[in-house]
Amino acid sequence: MRQDLAGTAGADAASLVTVGRSLVAVHDWTFLLGPGWVVGVGNGLLLGYLMYRSGLVPQGMAMLGLIGGPLIIISGTAVLFDVIEPGSSAQVIATIPEFIWELSLGIYLMVKGFKPSPITEALPVAATV
Repeated sequence: MRQDLAGTAGADAASLVTVGRSLVAVHDWTFLLGPGWVVGVGNGLLLGYLMYRSGLVPQGMAMLGLIGGPLIIISGTAVLFDVIEPGSSAQVIATIPEFIWELSLGIYLMVKGFKPSPITEALPVAATV
């Protein structure tokens, strides 16, 4: 396929190899940033903080997200800067609290649902016409 493209597009094989390697590098960094860093910010810190403050789930369970989020961020950053290897035991251990947080949140919401929240109870009831 590369030889066919080189002939029709006017590009030489070496430039196509360089472009291919660049795309693979972008893919690798994107994969490291997504599950290895952004999950810690979004699922761990943001969702954990919102669930902790709102009281919609037990606070002990939300604390798992608040602990696991920074651990995911730290381990993801360490992998990005080649301090630890991807999939190493340090990264797996740092992932455990986030894994338990996401698993327990999903199971808790399927079984019990959200707890009543003082935030929603304090809202005035809209007048019906």
